[in-house]
Amino acid sequence: MADLTLTRHFAATPERVFEAISRPEALLQWWGPEGLRVESDTLDFTRLGPWGSVMINADGARYKVTGQVTHVDPPRSVGFTWAWHDDTDTRGPESHVTFTVEPDGSGGTLFRLSHVDLADEDAVANHNTGWSSSLTKLDALLAT
Repeated sequence: MADLTLTRHFAATPERVFEAISRPEALLQWWGPEGLRVESDTLDFTRLGPWGSVMINADGARYKVTGQVTHVDPPRSVGFTWAWHDDTDTRGPESHVTFTVEPDGSGGTLFRLSHVDLADEDAVANHNTGWSSSLTKLDALLAT
């Protein structure tokens, strides 16, 4: 198993960042790498239970990921399981994601993404690319 940790600083307050990383209407604005659109009726990290999303690229290829929200601790953290589905909609190996939000002492926020129990270093590299692109979109959303 392999792990990925990404850290970002956002100029927004921890409460604003937590809202953006947990509420469905905000998640849909930044979720998924740049160039993909997202379909979801269960992308919600405000409560425990199932979640899911389908990301669609410009060619119409669909990438489905689902899991369970395992904890919600406003405005500090949210955690959820994560598993991709294959072309037959079979759910693959499960990993776990935690978003952590901390005040930075100057009115901004230190944000940490931890994605653990990934299959191997290739999975870490792929998720690093996807999450980094998604966090670029989150930064843009928080700047508005």
